[in-house]
Amino acid sequence: MFINNKMLLLSFQKINLMQENSFLGKDSVPDIIPTNDEKTFALLAHVLTLVAPILAPLIIYLIKKDESKFIAYHAKESLNFQITLFVIVFILVITIIGILLLWLVGIASLVLVIVATVRASEGKLYRYPVSIRLIK
Repeated sequence: MFINNKMLLLSFQKINLMQENSFLGKDSVPDIIPTNDEKTFALLAHVLTLVAPILAPLIIYLIKKDESKFIAYHAKESLNFQITLFVIVFILVITIIGILLLWLVGIASLVLVIVATVRASEGKLYRYPVSIRLIK
């Protein structure tokens, strides 16, 4: 009886961990478990934005969108987030006081890209908290 209750508690905790919402974003477990190659491409869609912000997820999306829904999801999320960052930075640069806030946007985007990269490497679907969904 004790073992069954413990197993039930562990499975309940596992279900709670499947969909995690926080100020850092939302993640969930995909229907189909992604392969290691899919995880790698999804990870690259996020981490390469540190080098080529809009170009890297766009190239990954265009190349892999028909092969894997997991890669396409992560590439779209990364691309939407990078476009959102571009719009935010553009608005901040136009306003003179906004220039002082650019470093906050840079730190926040770095943290969110790292979180997205970790979630992609874990095989989870990650959704950025602040993102304009232009590409669906």
